[in-house]
Amino acid sequence: MTDVLDLAKRLMAAPSVTPATGEVFDALEAMLAPLGFEVTRFTRGEGAAGTPEAPVENLFAIRRGPEGSRHLAFAGHLDVVPPGGGWTSEAFEPEVRGELLYGRGAVDMKGAIACMVDAAAQVPADAGTISFIITGDEEGPALHGTRALINFMREQGHQPDLCLVGEPTSVNRLGDMMKIGRRGSVNIWLEVQGTQGHVAYPHLADNPIPRLVAMLADLDALVLDEGTDWFQPSNLEVTEIDVPNDAHNVIPAVAKARISIRFNDLHSGATLSEKVGEIAEKHGGSALPIISGEPFLTPPGAFSDTIAAAVKAETGVDPEPSTTGGTSDARFLRSVCPVIEFGLVNATMHKTNEAVAVEDLAALGRIYARIARDVLAGQA
Repeated sequence: MTDVLDLAKRLMAAPSVTPATGEVFDALEAMLAPLGFEVTRFTRGEGAAGTPEAPVENLFAIRRGPEGSRHLAFAGHLDVVPPGGGWTSEAFEPEVRGELLYGRGAVDMKGAIACMVDAAAQVPADAGTISFIITGDEEGPALHGTRALINFMREQGHQPDLCLVGEPTSVNRLGDMMKIGRRGSVNIWLEVQGTQGHVAYPHLADNPIPRLVAMLADLDALVLDEGTDWFQPSNLEVTEIDVPNDAHNVIPAVAKARISIRFNDLHSGATLSEKVGEIAEKHGGSALPIISGEPFLTPPGAFSDTIAAAVKAETGVDPEPSTTGGTSDARFLRSVCPVIEFGLVNATMHKTNEAVAVEDLAALGRIYARIARDVLAGQA
């Protein structure tokens, strides 16, 4: 049997600021291979460090059950956000103080991956097929991470029945929330061109700022929807305004802005991009959309019931099914099979002195093992 605390420490001790490569994947492979997993690692991306095309490492591991058996995939990421300063102890030197394990990645999400390994150790190999879909690029551009893993799985014929993502979904205590869906995300860069000139001679220039302001007013006034049974209303936020102009007496030549839209399943990234583009064109401007992900929903049913039963058995808590929060790699995995996110308490994720309760690690390992056994037994 494994020691989940030791597993978490080993992963956390390997620095892996996004995009992650190397040592942290060595650590995970060393944990999975003795459990009978066939491990495949590959790197995608050929750009310079610090660019969206920088190399990213990915890992797919599978332990096959009997022919025709069910297949559960555990998914997650080994990359972490930069630790920053002000830590009480070193960010990549995990340390237990009192009842908590401190270190970058404790909850987001090396701790959860350690619990997945612990769960796999608790489930007999002949119970069914278990796989690990692990990327080093969830916190970054997400160009060469889970999407590359999905392509690899399709090429190799690996088709999970269900996928459990270990994002830290719990809010106040372990088990109080699972994510059955997420809203989509699109960022749109807006630009209005004008003609530079002297402020004392406006008839010889064309000021783009009033047109940009009018455009943003129209966008801000949009009511995209009132929400759905499972999703909160879509929201559009202005996130940047930029007018490059160092002189007080010059009408600028260009005005720019950026908006971000988080949207529910009443919309798609394409339809929203088209709507914004029409408004931009109306004001003589242009719009460049970048769609980060589409919304997804795994309706409550056998899979969420199985997760809820496992959580209840180990914690006494009934998890709330929710679609709140930001995006995750589940937005890509939704194209493979039904997917739900469930993991540790998220109160300290991305913060200085990120920490997880040691008992929560042990409990989550047991929860994941219950889920795996029930899924592989055909109960979800």
